[in-house]
Amino acid sequence: MKIFKLEVKNFRLLKDFSLDVGDELSLIIGKNNSGKTSILNALNKFLSNSDVNINDFNLDFKDKICNLLQEKNQISKEAYNSKEIMLYLRIFVSYDENDNLKNISDLIMDLDPTHNIVVLSFEYGLSYDDFKRLKLKYDEHISSSDEIQIKLTANEFLAQEHSNFFVLNKLSFGYDYETNSVKTSVSINIKETKIDLNNIINFKLISAKRDVANKDNNSTLSRHTASIYKKTESSCQQNTAIEKFKNKLSSTDKDLNKIYRDIFSSVIKKVSKFGGLKDGESDIKVISNLQHQELLEGNTIVTYTHGGNQLPEHYNGLGYMNLISIIFEIEILINQFIRDGNPADINLLFIEEPEAHTHPQMQYVFIKNIKSLLKDGIINATEQTRMNLQYFISTHSAHIVSDCDFNDIKYLVKLDNNSVIAKNIKDLESEYKKNGKEENYKFLKQYLTINRAELFFADKAIFIEGDTERILLPVMMKKIDLENKSKNLLLSQNISIVEVGNYSHIFEKFINFINLKSLIITDIDSVKAIPMKNADGTHKKTKDGVQRYTKIECSTIEADETSNSSLKYFYKHFEFIHFKTKQFKDKILNKCDGLWQLDETGRLCVTYQTEEDGYLGRSFEDAFLGISKNIDYIRKNRSKFVGLKNKSLFYTNKCPFTLAEECIGSKSQFAIDIIRNSDETFSNWEIPAYIREGLEWLRD
Repeated sequence: MKIFKLEVKNFRLLKDFSLDVGDELSLIIGKNNSGKTSILNALNKFLSNSDVNINDFNLDFKDKICNLLQEKNQISKEAYNSKEIMLYLRIFVSYDENDNLKNISDLIMDLDPTHNIVVLSFEYGLSYDDFKRLKLKYDEHISSSDEIQIKLTANEFLAQEHSNFFVLNKLSFGYDYETNSVKTSVSINIKETKIDLNNIINFKLISAKRDVANKDNNSTLSRHTASIYKKTESSCQQNTAIEKFKNKLSSTDKDLNKIYRDIFSSVIKKVSKFGGLKDGESDIKVISNLQHQELLEGNTIVTYTHGGNQLPEHYNGLGYMNLISIIFEIEILINQFIRDGNPADINLLFIEEPEAHTHPQMQYVFIKNIKSLLKDGIINATEQTRMNLQYFISTHSAHIVSDCDFNDIKYLVKLDNNSVIAKNIKDLESEYKKNGKEENYKFLKQYLTINRAELFFADKAIFIEGDTERILLPVMMKKIDLENKSKNLLLSQNISIVEVGNYSHIFEKFINFINLKSLIITDIDSVKAIPMKNADGTHKKTKDGVQRYTKIECSTIEADETSNSSLKYFYKHFEFIHFKTKQFKDKILNKCDGLWQLDETGRLCVTYQTEEDGYLGRSFEDAFLGISKNIDYIRKNRSKFVGLKNKSLFYTNKCPFTLAEECIGSKSQFAIDIIRNSDETFSNWEIPAYIREGLEWLRD
């Protein structure tokens, strides 16, 4: 038995939300404020029977109710849709013939053996009759002539009164197997039955706010040992070890009794002198009574070995303490799941942000080992069966993501309308397969795993070609920030810079899939066709006598084509003349019906060289040297430019294309030279226009 889907409505960020749940691990990732904590709180609130408060209401949902309260007239029952005026968590459960259906049998409404789904719904709703009472009370409050009473806004009134009118219902719904949807017309009210949902689903969590600190008085791990013992003792596990422990305590009690008799002999004699009604009435003894549970509570410490010495737990780093604490907590919760040998049918564990305090290597270790740690599931000692454990991990760690199975990833995307949707990364693979580009998905997966998993958490991304842009781009961003101090700063934004060579088009499905605003900075890469020649100088021809041509790099003035595969992909069917004359606004795209199309409001910009100072460059170096201010800058600092050769050519009338080809010995060194010879504000040289335009677009 397992959960395969969750649906949440009107709860915090989750306005109309659905999440596919993995058989074992569901790794929940996304940018900040994308709904990860909302999922945790929805599960915790509804499965742990915690009170729903006004802050759990989705903001749009709350506004909707407030607007209804402020209507001048009472709305009709027909106009009031009680199915919409509720928060809910729906849990979709599937089962098979191998499952014990004792606990869930009364919730099964379809006896077709091929139908195996039960939908559990936890609904915090406002019926029409209760809404009328709520509105009447609000109207009376607003119209009250009591001058002492403070008039509340609809929002404040709802916050104060909602718990008196909203009702939590627990239901089981039917399932329509043709439409794969819930049949709300067929239901069982769980509250009216004797069904104990705790026997069906048991939910536990390990919060991100863990009690871990490396202060001298901290003993978090030591306290965990007592908890682990208590849970272990109450189960059927490790009986032999526990009995040995208790027997040893009994033996120790006897030894301590003899010692206590000597230690306390003086005070015992003094007490006996006061006498009593009968002989021996005031005789006392001090005896040992070592209670096995309380003993561990305050008398065990966790140490670690370093250089042959045993050091206390708080001497360890926070990262190790956090990791060990999670393992201890998992052990405690596993024992709680067992519940005296009778675990629930479905056991859910949520681990929130395990990366706290840990360095990257430890994050790799955690995700590598967590599956093996939990793979055994929960043992049902009564029936000697193994119960499945499903677990969620929410994380902001690119290191955890890069070392996990991509099929486990559930990516949360916050849309422009502030709603949140969940995407299965495994669905991205099918996007690539549609066009027969499986090899591109394989490359993407490998690249993200090895290099750039942080893209999942970036607000924006810049895709660049190579070393030159990688070295210079942060400096260019700093330069723009210094020039525009009053505007949103580039370097203060969560922007990921990714070096992809001439393969940015491979990322286009990924960019669209995770809804990532992106800037691609590439080169126009102008080429021209020239006749191919044989060794004797004659022209090469095909068997049919047709002249054969080859493409060579050339200036944009001579060119008849671009060799840039990304430009060819994003701007299909464009002639080279179009690339030469495009305005910046014509470089912004949105994906519509599977195609990238020009759209000034788009989320992707593919920028390349534009005409500047009357010249259109082929590459970054070519474009940089086409700016007269930059030529003056190089001439002034020519002796300091290590990456240049043939420096005398800068005093001739050679075109920038020729200067770039014949004077730049090392592109990366040239980029470093630009930085080394800059003034404090980088104002003595200019950023090529196509890069500046792209960065300013991304910034704003």
